[in-house]
Amino acid sequence: MKVEILASGSGGNVIAIRSSGNTILVDVGIAKTKIEKRLLEVGIRPDSIDAILITHAHSDHVKGLSLANKYHIPVFASKGEWESIKGVDSGLKRIMPGNQIISDFDVTAFKVHHDAYEPIGYSIVDKVGDKVSVCLDTGKVDSEMIETMKYSNFLIIESNHEPAMLEHSNYPNATKARILSDIGHLSNTQTAEALTKLVKGVGEKIYLTHLSSSNNMTELAKLTTIRALNRKGFKPGKDYEIEVF
Repeated sequence: MKVEILASGSGGNVIAIRSSGNTILVDVGIAKTKIEKRLLEVGIRPDSIDAILITHAHSDHVKGLSLANKYHIPVFASKGEWESIKGVDSGLKRIMPGNQIISDFDVTAFKVHHDAYEPIGYSIVDKVGDKVSVCLDTGKVDSEMIETMKYSNFLIIESNHEPAMLEHSNYPNATKARILSDIGHLSNTQTAEALTKLVKGVGEKIYLTHLSSSNNMTELAKLTTIRALNRKGFKPGKDYEIEVF
């Protein structure tokens, strides 16, 4: 299995997952032409995409959905999120149940906590047993989410903000409250705590994503997770790998 983070953050999110000649995208939150360019840069032909999985219908996750119409790619999303997704040809719409085989991938959707109709994350297993879990916008990580994401070789999870930076930002109070709520976004500490429950020190690859450009720093997010995993005796580069996007 190979994972490519093509875009991450409030400006847009796109993840490509490849295995055994099959490719699926999780979210398409930048312009179609930019997605096409970034796919080609990593050696993926846009007309080879087998499916697009959507976590939720906010614009930074669905902006480039015209890609589906152009290349006739089926789009999977929860029933609730289809209430907000517009512009996809009716023949390409798929409602994502709890579990489904999609182009040789065994895909399990799990509920996350965000201010959308029915936001979900995904755990995706290829036919050789490699597993990637994608947990983007969520205000908390509960036990059911942990259970679904267990035993992942790749963990793609948001590490959105540092609460002290957010508190001292010039964001309106209502926006601060939304971000900090259980249907907002994960702080660095929340992400690190979740990862201590998921990482077993067997060479997992961690991708910290969706960092706030205003209320976080790359090294701060990374160090928060490293310190939490250090307390469990796991060392970066030895027991796991970590990248920040």
